[in-house]
Amino acid sequence: MNLSAFSEHFAELFGAHPRIFRAPGRVNLIGEHTDYNDGFVLPAAIALSTHVAVAPRPDHKLVIHSEQFPDTFTFDLDNLPPHRTGAWCDYIVGVARELRQNDIHLSGASLFVQGEVPIGAGLSSSAALEVASAFALLGVAESSLPIPEIAKLCRRAENNFVGARVGIMDQFASCMGEAGHAILLDCRTLHYQSVPIPGEIGLVICNTMVRHDLATGTYNIRRAECEEGVRILAQNNPSIRALRDVSSNLLNQHANDVPPLIFNRCSHVIHENQRTLDSARAFSIGDLATVGELMAASHRSLRDLYEVSCRELDIMVEAAQGLPGFIGGRMTGGGFGGCTVNLVRQENAEKFAAEIAQRYRTATGIEPQIYACSAEDGAQELSLA
Repeated sequence: MNLSAFSEHFAELFGAHPRIFRAPGRVNLIGEHTDYNDGFVLPAAIALSTHVAVAPRPDHKLVIHSEQFPDTFTFDLDNLPPHRTGAWCDYIVGVARELRQNDIHLSGASLFVQGEVPIGAGLSSSAALEVASAFALLGVAESSLPIPEIAKLCRRAENNFVGARVGIMDQFASCMGEAGHAILLDCRTLHYQSVPIPGEIGLVICNTMVRHDLATGTYNIRRAECEEGVRILAQNNPSIRALRDVSSNLLNQHANDVPPLIFNRCSHVIHENQRTLDSARAFSIGDLATVGELMAASHRSLRDLYEVSCRELDIMVEAAQGLPGFIGGRMTGGGFGGCTVNLVRQENAEKFAAEIAQRYRTATGIEPQIYACSAEDGAQELSLA
């Protein structure tokens, strides 16, 4: 990212010198579709980031432009749209609405967006855009919020304005990432702990180039299916508020009460929570073989019980098997396309990337994108000096 060129481009567009904020995408090592069930997740922030340059305006307008898209959007801050427009700017408008509802005074701002996180790849481009925009708008308003509150505000923007009923994981990881570490996050309490990733291990993210859109129906359907399971199980156990509160034994006791499809959805979430906790413990003692086994079990469950994988994701997971340095891999993100995440020994990462790309290309005829990266720090303001 050439910050000087980005700043100069902003000045050409808006006639002002900006402040620049960065928020990373994230990759989830394990713990998929558990966050909106009050469960546990193990994400890491990555170097692929969204940058937002911002400067104040005197006219009470919110003006949004991007390097990636041709249109410029202009909104009156006193008359923001009440519902999503269907354009990419919805993520920023939703954040602006939430900030105003949080009594943050926004007098006008020009924003220029540059995104590195591939859209629809399951690496949380939306959360990176939300978080970077929130930091930028808070900065231009000369205001602040505790960082976990920023994550919650950005989640509300995506839930309430964009219409995707996501959990807190993506925004929290983008805000709170730590270089060299994953984050074990309790999505109910927001208690978290850093989990070191051994230095000899790299993250190789493989983009199938099959895009998904979480604002479309299937993701929200999965959430509704989980809520139906909670409704049924809570009839006999009123203390149950989310699948977080259900053990595998309790679910099995009520197997005849729960429709088979709902049973499968619940079973995935309940066992995925345990896999996430077990993975964090295995990382902490350097038991990478167990981590790999748990990642494989997670993918099978997402494919067979939660049914959010697809042919291309399954092929990419299979293509990693047996390659030198490979420890474990699985689909990552909401599913229906997007990426796999692979733990690979650093000395093998370059060859692994080339060989998995070739295997996938041969099987599908699709040219994948491969990103070799590591865990990075979360959102921050960048200095041009």
